[in-house]
Formats: sequence, C-alpha cells, structure tokens
Amino acid sequence: MSDEDIKEYHNIGKTIKHNNKYNYITGTRIEDHGTRLYDVNGARLPSVTTILARTKDQKFLKDWKAKVGEQEAERIKNLSSRRGTSMHKFIECYVEDVGYDDLTGLGQEAKAMAEKIIEIGLAPVEEYYGSEVTLYYPGLYAGSTDLVCLHNGKESIVDFKQANRPKREEWIDDYKLQIAAYAMAHDYVHGSSIEQGVIMVCTPDLYYQEFKISGADLRSWKHKFLKRLDMYHNLMFDEKEQAKVEMTKEDFEEKENEEYLKELKEKL
Repeated sequence: MSDEDIKEYHNIGKTIKHNNKYNYITGTRIEDHGTRLYDVNGARLPSVTTILARTKDQKFLKDWKAKVGEQEAERIKNLSSRRGTSMHKFIECYVEDVGYDDLTGLGQEAKAMAEKIIEIGLAPVEEYYGSEVTLYYPGLYAGSTDLVCLHNGKESIVDFKQANRPKREEWIDDYKLQIAAYAMAHDYVHGSSIEQGVIMVCTPDLYYQEFKISGADLRSWKHKFLKRLDMYHNLMFDEKEQAKVEMTKEDFEEKENEEYLKELKEKL
C-alpha cells in the first residue's frame, strides 16, 4: 500500500486512516410514489429499506400507532428521523475530517449521541474504506451503508442507529438483514470478503449498544434477506398483474360506454 493510498485524519484523540482499497460509485436516491429507489449506472433498483419495509409484518407498528395515536406516532417518527439524520452527519464529518456543527437543541442532542458512538464504537476502527457508501447488487437492490472499515482487524460493514430507548436483540432483525444485504452486495461488486457487520446504537440519554454478526450468523442473515427479497419481487409481480387487471377492467368499461353512446346517437 503506497502513501498515496492512505490519508490520515486526526480526530478526537485518535487517527483514522482512509484506505482507497475499493472504488465506490455514488448512486442517486430517488423517491417514486413513496418508494425509495437508487439510480445506479442508469439502472433503477429498490432500496434495501424499501424491500424490508414492504415485506415486514406491520402488526407491531399498527398496535403502537393505535396505542399512542396517529398524530403522536407521526411526531415521534419525524423527531427520530431528524435526530438520526443529524447524528449521522456529525459522525460522517468526523470520519471525513470535515468541520460541521448544528447549534439547534436537537442538533446538540444528536452531537452528544454521535460523540458517544465515536468514543466507544469507532475506537477499534483501524482504517476505513468509505463513508456513506452506495452499495448495490446488480439487477436486484441497492442501498447506502454508513461505514466500510477495518474493525478489530476484520473488514466490516458498520451502521449507526439512533434509538429512543435501548434495543433488545430480538427487536433488530431488520438491522441485521440490512447489514447482510450490504455485505453480499459489497462482496459481489468489489470481490471482497466482508467478515462482520457492526450495528452501533445510541439513545438520547447516551446509552450505547453494539451488536455484531459474523461467521455462520452472518451467512444465516444473508439467506434470510434473500427470502425477503424473493417475497418483495413476488409482491411487486402480483401488484403489476393486479394493475393490468384494473387497467383491462377500465378499458372494458370505457369501451362499453363508447358503444352505448354510439347506440344512443344512432337512435337519435
């Protein structure tokens, strides 16, 4: 590895090296009728988060909304989203050694959460290959992972998550499925061998949690994601077929109306 391949960033008490080992492209995120897509090299691919959202059991979410009310649920969702976006921005700028601050109350809360993740979560990161990286599996799906790096000597996919309260292991299946999807895409496109996924979670009261998947566990989550991907494509196929049926029905009714009008005109 040449000196030109590595840049050193001096951050809070440590140095993170940037290794240009992998050549990443930047995909364009698109919203199409409420569906998140990525335009990658001219191909429109469904996002990993869209695939998981469309194939997820919605019972828990529906029960929660019924409990707190639609308006309160929407408020909590928007607040969490804004806080999470700000937290991610702080971490991204830390990794890339770019100056950034957000002086709003929410921004400072997110900054403290980011600093907790930086202090504990990023301590074992020896070097990173990319931050906010677009990953895609040609023809199947795409997404953006927060960090690809060498973590405790293992090439890793890392995702940062904000949470309103501490997470139980059984609550984060979708986080693990995301990691598995990104690992498969990275290995396929870049010829890598991603060894582990690391999920770093922090709450507003600065409670930090870390979840790792590797080895047989990571392989298992890859298989589980492929099942969800298959479910998604079957769902999309069924919806397209239904749309064809609806269109055929509309065409038929329109034709009936035209014939009826024609008959009326002939009678006049």
